[in-house]
Amino acid sequence: MILVNNVTLVIPTYNNLKHIKNAYTSIRKWYPSLELVLLDDGSTDGTYEWLMETNATDSNVILHRSDERVGHTILYDLGIEMATNEIIGILHADMIVTENYLENLLKHLDKGTVVCATRIEPPLHPPGNEKIIQNFGLDFDDLNISAFEEFAKKAQLEYVDKTTKGMFAPWILYKDDFQRIGGHDPLFAPFPYEDSDIFQRWILAGYDLIQSRDSFVYHLT
Repeated sequence: MILVNNVTLVIPTYNNLKHIKNAYTSIRKWYPSLELVLLDDGSTDGTYEWLMETNATDSNVILHRSDERVGHTILYDLGIEMATNEIIGILHADMIVTENYLENLLKHLDKGTVVCATRIEPPLHPPGNEKIIQNFGLDFDDLNISAFEEFAKKAQLEYVDKTTKGMFAPWILYKDDFQRIGGHDPLFAPFPYEDSDIFQRWILAGYDLIQSRDSFVYHLT
């Protein structure tokens, strides 16, 4: 059994102060001592100042700031390099985790495997078999986090231990497996094709790509 304390979550952010506050709060609710690498991509909205305050009171936060925007592709790889644990995961700054988020990813993880969570998204996103469309708020100002958590708790029972083949952010894998394929390609910085590229390279490298259907995040936009 893989322990949660073997995981580091890497979260870049750019001018998303309210989003990153919600993401951080949700992680600390369920994982108060989890190692986090938080990377500011040259924000001008007070994000870095808030991250500095957080870093001063949370000894399990590793902080980085870029003086100018370099894109989250670059920052993912930098954050993964900074992580001190053997398992790394990425999370978008506009994602909120729920109870058992990591536990329900880790039960499927092995060397040569990448495991992703299932996104619950508001109806501004297109529907798809890989996600659940459910409205718990369209932006940070109208989130109903308690309703999301209650829905996710019931959905975890409905989908317990179920998996499908697929790959989407957020995901976890062993750090050395990530480094073995060379990380993200800086060609795709700052966005938007880095996901497709790295997923294809995982497939070509023979990695097993698994979607855990009972590990949930709420994803805004």
